[in-house]
Amino acid sequence: MASRLATIFGTEQDRVNCSFYYKIGACRHGDRCSRKHIRPPFSQTILLPNVYHNPAHDPSNKLTEKELQDNFDAVYEDLYCELAKYGHLLELHVCDNVGDHLIGNVYARYEWETEAQKAVEQLNERWYAGRPLYAELSPVTDFREACCRQNENGECNRGGFCNFMHLRNPSAPLASALRAGQRLDRRLNPPGPTEGGGWEPPAAKNGAESGSQGWNRSERRRSASPSHRSDKDSRYRERDERYDDRQGSRR
Repeated sequence: MASRLATIFGTEQDRVNCSFYYKIGACRHGDRCSRKHIRPPFSQTILLPNVYHNPAHDPSNKLTEKELQDNFDAVYEDLYCELAKYGHLLELHVCDNVGDHLIGNVYARYEWETEAQKAVEQLNERWYAGRPLYAELSPVTDFREACCRQNENGECNRGGFCNFMHLRNPSAPLASALRAGQRLDRRLNPPGPTEGGGWEPPAAKNGAESGSQGWNRSERRRSASPSHRSDKDSRYRERDERYDDRQGSRR
């Protein structure tokens, strides 16, 4: 029984937990859903709901397609540069749906759970475009399952009211430039020993704080360096020579 429940957890066969929430991080029924929406205590993915407002959805919109793309590229660049401050940003997706539960949603996936948690804590104190941001951890892990495949093929007949993600993509040159910029920045400013990662051994933390336990990295590097090994070898040779001299004098 337990193995079967673990197999169907978060799927359409699960009668307790909402499969839509676990798949796309949002549900059209919201708090009125008859199934459970259990927010994850830790995750690599964060959700910023209702951030991007596409001018094309405004009936009075008169912008051309190029102007709409330029507008989105500017928003995407702002979001990417801000979110990349909190860690190694692996994915950034912006929903173009018009349903209440998906409109303007921004999803960001980091390399480590600690980076996502830091982003949530910091972003909940930030504003964007004159509106306060609200950030939360999201259970979404595979965006291929969360996206509408019919929309990717141009065949979705539900349009923006589809219950799956319809993503708005940035221009290819911008996306490439942002990824290259992040790689260069991480190469020039590598994360410190306490940044990133999911867990540190308690002994390593205590040793770094008190200096009485464990080794720090500089000591390990120094003990493993060729110069340090040569100093130790020379001391050992001197000790052996003194021992041989004493033995010879006794004879």
